[in-house]
Amino acid sequence: MGSPSICGSLRVDINREATFFVDQRIVCPFSSKLSRLFGVMSASDARNREVVFGDFPGGTESFELVSRFCYNHGKVEISPTNLALLHCAARYLEMRHPVLGVDNLVTQTRKALEGMKDWTWPDLMALLKHCQELNLATTLSGSSFLEKCLDSVVTRVSSSGEQSPSPSTSSSDSSGPRLSCETKSNITHTDSLKSSFSQGTWWFEDLLFVDATVLERLVHSMITQKFNHAVIGKFLLYYHKMKTQFVKPHEKFEIVDVVVDLLYILERASVSCKSLFGLLRMASTLGVDGCSRMKLELMIGSQLDQATLDNLLIPSPAGMNQLYDVDLVLRLSTAFLDKAHSRGSITELKKVAALLDSYLVEVAPDPWLRPTKFLALATSLLDSARDSNDNIYQAFSMYMEVHPGLSREDRAKMCGALNYDKKLSDEAYNPKFPSRNPMPAQISPIPVNIKSKTGESEPHRKQAVQHTGEPEMDNEKLQAQLQGMQSRVTELEKACKKMQNQMGKMPKARAGSSCNRQRSRCTDKELVDEVVM
Repeated sequence: MGSPSICGSLRVDINREATFFVDQRIVCPFSSKLSRLFGVMSASDARNREVVFGDFPGGTESFELVSRFCYNHGKVEISPTNLALLHCAARYLEMRHPVLGVDNLVTQTRKALEGMKDWTWPDLMALLKHCQELNLATTLSGSSFLEKCLDSVVTRVSSSGEQSPSPSTSSSDSSGPRLSCETKSNITHTDSLKSSFSQGTWWFEDLLFVDATVLERLVHSMITQKFNHAVIGKFLLYYHKMKTQFVKPHEKFEIVDVVVDLLYILERASVSCKSLFGLLRMASTLGVDGCSRMKLELMIGSQLDQATLDNLLIPSPAGMNQLYDVDLVLRLSTAFLDKAHSRGSITELKKVAALLDSYLVEVAPDPWLRPTKFLALATSLLDSARDSNDNIYQAFSMYMEVHPGLSREDRAKMCGALNYDKKLSDEAYNPKFPSRNPMPAQISPIPVNIKSKTGESEPHRKQAVQHTGEPEMDNEKLQAQLQGMQSRVTELEKACKKMQNQMGKMPKARAGSSCNRQRSRCTDKELVDEVVM
């Protein structure tokens, strides 16, 4: 701003980037901060005095603008490209008092900001970029300035409806949003937006430059102004898709984290279940956990009835042996039930039940899937939600075939989880699984103890037969067969006793032969027990 010999005043170091020589008699009246630092002093006293500003907003460019304002008697041309710089510099130097009968710089920038309703769309974008570069979201005054800018952006998008700004609306008497498309490049840019996006989303591409902090402020402004939540959701998903293509993993992590948090505050139906699963897969890959992961699962769970089987087949996290992430599906099921208890319908409940049964069929062949988790999946929804037992019956059959080493207790629990009274098609029937027909196969669900003595009451035995889940019309046949088997075992027991008595009277040489026959008969009895048990 001139040489020291001419100004004879102050040296102002701006962020160690450049030094300005200014006359303190000219700049101090406009700046309360500089006035406090130097007060009223003669030119000789002020010579070689220096002030260092290490955090001056906007750097040398904004200080040069402020200096011109002071040297031009409080007048400066304010435009979208310098408004943010002038406002921040004026706030920093405390330029809040009128001088020479003109408004101070803070007042002038505020008035210019209020006139944004008449700005063009590119001008609004230029201002928003400067706000982001100056990091206005970090200070109270800057945050207020940024919010006004964002409110103007949202108002412009809302008022334009489904139409993007066009060159024909740039006249001063136009009631629609005006756009400075005088140049050929601006017209070409607008046309490309129209061809690339649907009319309601023409602004998506223009706002991709905003960072995570500004994005949060933008979405909150949209929600405050009652913006369509479905459109906000589409924008956030588009933002996520485009911004995560060419950035490093830690930047992807931040983007996913912010986008999930913002989607969570929208109406649940504003984002499709398929899109949420896409986010979930990326979140899993990046290791996103904690609150954001929980929010994402709650969103998916609340609309689980819209999911498909492919959506659920997510590989198990690293370090787990099982093939699919069954724990995730259990959490989604719980989230759905929480929603269903308050506003769910029976139709949604049946859709989710059918989906989970299909999922059970897919995961049943997994040799590493523990029976406790398999059972938890099978019993996560009430049996009344199922119209058919075909899928769950098939899943149980497959699981038991793949896991032949299951304990008798686990087999009993699994069979007890089935409702045999529900209709089961002939195609789904597996002869190796406990069936509706008499004489259950080798993995009977209930250990009917045919060795019980005659002290057991008839109603007790009948109850045990019914517990197997067989249709009521077959109960009498099954009971008759069991009683027949019990009689046969009783005869075997008597034969064994008789042989034991005879062995005491036989010579030792023959005792060994009889003993072998006894073991053979007892083995037959044990085999019968094993089949029935």
